[in-house]
Amino acid sequence: MSILGNRVVRREDTAFLTVGGSYVDDLDLDRALHLVYARSIVAHGRITAIDVDDARSSPGVAAVFTAADIAEMGLAPNVLPVFPEEMRRPYIAGDIVRHVGQPVAAVVAETREQAVDAAELVIVDYDTLPPVLDLEQSATDEVLLFPDHGTNVVNRMHSDRQADFSACEVVVTERIRNQRLTAAPIEPRTGAAWWTDDGRLVHYSACQGAHPTRDLLARIFDLEPERVRVVVPDVGGGFGAKSRTYPEELIIGYYARALGRPVRWAETRSENVAAMPQGRGQLQHAKIGGTRDGRITAYQLDVFQDAGAYPIIGAVLAGMTQRMLTGTYDITNVGFNATTVVTNKVSTTAYRGAGRPEATVAIERMIDRFADEIGRDPAEVRYKNLIPRFTEPYTTGIGTVYDVGDYPEALRLALDAVGYDDLRAEQTRRRDDEDPMLLGVGIGMYVEITAGGPGGEFGSVELQPDGRVRVVSGSTPYGQGHETTWAMIVAERTGIPMDQIDVIHGDTDQVERGGLTVGSRSVQLGGSAIAAASGQLVERARAVAAELMEAAVDDVVLDTDAGAFHVVGSPAVNTPWAKVAATLDEAMLESHDFTAEMPTFPSGAHAAVVEVDRETGATRLVRMIAADDAGTIINPLLAEGQIHGGLAQGIAQALMEEIRYDDDGNLLTTNFMDYPVISAAELPMFETVHLETPTWVNELGAKGVGESGTVGSIPAVYNAVIDAVSHLGIRHLETPLTPETVWRAIADR
Repeated sequence: MSILGNRVVRREDTAFLTVGGSYVDDLDLDRALHLVYARSIVAHGRITAIDVDDARSSPGVAAVFTAADIAEMGLAPNVLPVFPEEMRRPYIAGDIVRHVGQPVAAVVAETREQAVDAAELVIVDYDTLPPVLDLEQSATDEVLLFPDHGTNVVNRMHSDRQADFSACEVVVTERIRNQRLTAAPIEPRTGAAWWTDDGRLVHYSACQGAHPTRDLLARIFDLEPERVRVVVPDVGGGFGAKSRTYPEELIIGYYARALGRPVRWAETRSENVAAMPQGRGQLQHAKIGGTRDGRITAYQLDVFQDAGAYPIIGAVLAGMTQRMLTGTYDITNVGFNATTVVTNKVSTTAYRGAGRPEATVAIERMIDRFADEIGRDPAEVRYKNLIPRFTEPYTTGIGTVYDVGDYPEALRLALDAVGYDDLRAEQTRRRDDEDPMLLGVGIGMYVEITAGGPGGEFGSVELQPDGRVRVVSGSTPYGQGHETTWAMIVAERTGIPMDQIDVIHGDTDQVERGGLTVGSRSVQLGGSAIAAASGQLVERARAVAAELMEAAVDDVVLDTDAGAFHVVGSPAVNTPWAKVAATLDEAMLESHDFTAEMPTFPSGAHAAVVEVDRETGATRLVRMIAADDAGTIINPLLAEGQIHGGLAQGIAQALMEEIRYDDDGNLLTTNFMDYPVISAAELPMFETVHLETPTWVNELGAKGVGESGTVGSIPAVYNAVIDAVSHLGIRHLETPLTPETVWRAIADR
């Protein structure tokens, strides 16, 4: 019987719940110095003078570095070569600051407290410049953030054709805002670096990929990759925001080399909120049209994407919005335009879903708007326009090729689970009785892309002479449960018990190669690599077992239940793995690099039930149903954990969380008093419904599941709140749907 598909408890949790994890800041580094940054207090300004004398003479300070002191390092490399050279970010601002929180000096001291005290003594004179905060204003180029580039536009994207609404009986337009968010990982960004006696750079990082960070450091310091070792220990959350290692951390090795001692850095929570790249930041102008009986015949989405002060990954995420434009719907007459601009805010990057939630919010809100306009139930309109079940590639109206999906079944499961018809009856009753507690029901259909970026993943499986198995993965976990999942896959393929399987990851000296753990790619790429390597190991071991049993290789099979090889038809005489291992002079190693021919496309339907207090605008999420299809599920317990986390983050976006700046570009949400991270107190017990349409893209049949909860829950909750107040004449609101936002809308009506 296969272990796959069973609810296996995470083996990682024993350590976390007893001795605790091992994080970068836990490193015991002899003679280590502490790095703290002095940061800009203006959003846009020219540095006219900087005085660090008092900081340098402060107790315990080893050095203070300004832009002039590190001039030999030049500018940080662009994240992507397509970005304008003029928009490259300095490690430390030397002439212009472009967002509040940008480093203007680096203070290195014996203790963190001494470094903090000294950083407060850095005095900077600024000639303030007009801040550019509004996306549409930025696109006019009235104030240029990079005059040498000549425009604030980073890139533009267009579909081959634009939607034609001339034949539509009904057309609806809407402005939709996807507000900025912070990932708020429990562990802020941390790093530590030192140089060995033979000139190697060792760098510990709380990031989402050891090898990409190693390669970046090798490029920055002009070293061969093997001259750099990167270690990623336990990581306290990433959510996409740690998918890149940022200039503040990349430069630590320079300080360590200059001072001849290890240097470590850990930002505070307020620094993390102000300076770590943020998510979303997309403004949408949506237009949908169709017939009065509910058929959608045209859809256009035009967006402005906020890149922030310096373009990184967020500057290309409108491309993901374009790829997922039509969602689960059969709409062929579509169009898309995007303009990405810089602003005087911190850069934007990937955040759970990375461009896909934005596409889903747009189409799902517009489906509800269209249904409301023609006076039909939103579930009915969805059924009428969903792509039917398919098991072979399907090309959407925007040109994206999906692998497999059953969207009508997902919707049916979600609506049955929530009791949709009964809820509609209860909603009508409350409205007729003028009950102050309004009831709303929202649907969020979604399909998203996983493993959508280039590249594959590495995995190896090694049988050691003592009978243990060493699994090495290029995928770097930060809470997903990779150690459990990889051990399950190897156990299923070999029959070797999980407690005899060791998993290695996150160290470039121990792992030959690897990629970023992003885009919900791990199981379908990393897991497939390990599955293939396990199969290769079985074949080699089968040959050894055949020799031991003096049988033909073709006559020998592996009984995975017994964990032993035997001749076909004679299971009583067998050779267990331990006996095979005992014959080895050295470990038997098999490795595999798996690259998929295309991404996979998880999908599902979420249903949210809310109560909105008509007198206060306060919203209570009563129920949250998630019917998710991630193909073959390796471990339902881990999959549900990923879905639950995603649901929480999506609900938070819809109801609570928002990074806010004032008109001068000052951050107003600087800590958890101002930025209300969602907690269990605001959430109901989640109800999950499983649906599996295995993909043919990989042998496991698995699609990604890490971001699905977020992608589907945002529009479900969004639609539910507006549904609750729609009978009052409220057709649309901007997120987050705080009590004040909802109350003001009700009061205005």
